[in-house]
Amino acid sequence: MPVLETTDLTIRFGGLTAVLDLNIYLEAGELVGLIGPNGAGKTTVFNMLTGVYKPSAGTINFCGETLCSAQHAMLPSLISMKGIARTFQNIRLFKELSVLDNVKIAFHQHVKYSLATSFFHTGRYAAEEKEIEKKAIELLQLFDLDNKQNEQAKNLPYGEQRRLEIARALATNPKLLLLDEPAASMNPQETQNLMELIRFIREKFDLTILLIEHDMSLVMGVCERIYVLDYGKVIAQGTPAEIRANPKVIEAYLGGENIA
Repeated sequence: MPVLETTDLTIRFGGLTAVLDLNIYLEAGELVGLIGPNGAGKTTVFNMLTGVYKPSAGTINFCGETLCSAQHAMLPSLISMKGIARTFQNIRLFKELSVLDNVKIAFHQHVKYSLATSFFHTGRYAAEEKEIEKKAIELLQLFDLDNKQNEQAKNLPYGEQRRLEIARALATNPKLLLLDEPAASMNPQETQNLMELIRFIREKFDLTILLIEHDMSLVMGVCERIYVLDYGKVIAQGTPAEIRANPKVIEAYLGGENIA
């Protein structure tokens, strides 16, 4: 059973069809790329997978359960609790909060104490909060951010903000991690470090990963399979070597006149 499978997934905004008949699947443990020119519909796909957008047609199945269809769309919060987490093309941290609090917030969707328990600060509340803080610090240690746990998130360098956003996503305990252009604005050394980090977290957390990225060195370096979108349609899929040599992909990125 695939971890993720979409069937004829389509979304329209008025007269504009942003994604048409998308059929993709991810097996457990795979690291798959989703690439394409600007405006191809990649982030729109992520928004449908996470419940931000309701599809106009088609279905999204996750671990054998239908999450979204044209008739029913699960709330983003429920999709997160089912096991899908994401990062964003434009970093969306809680910038005024501390590094530690950014991660602790993500852990809170799994707390077992009630609202009344939290209001009166009972023993159960204190015990769970202590355990959450312990787990958050351990997660920050993996990302070499524990020494900055009390700093405001906005004060971190760009690369560390990216790492913090990934750490926060992992705190939700996902089965599937969606990474939206994690290498954006990174220099070559930072991109190389990110490649190693992505490989590490897949093994450490037993994740399936779907990656949107424009940096082809990153995509070709970490992905086992790649889907290529152009104008909302999949025009190619295959291994990095197959995608690199595919004429349709070359034309989508360079244009027919340039190829000629």
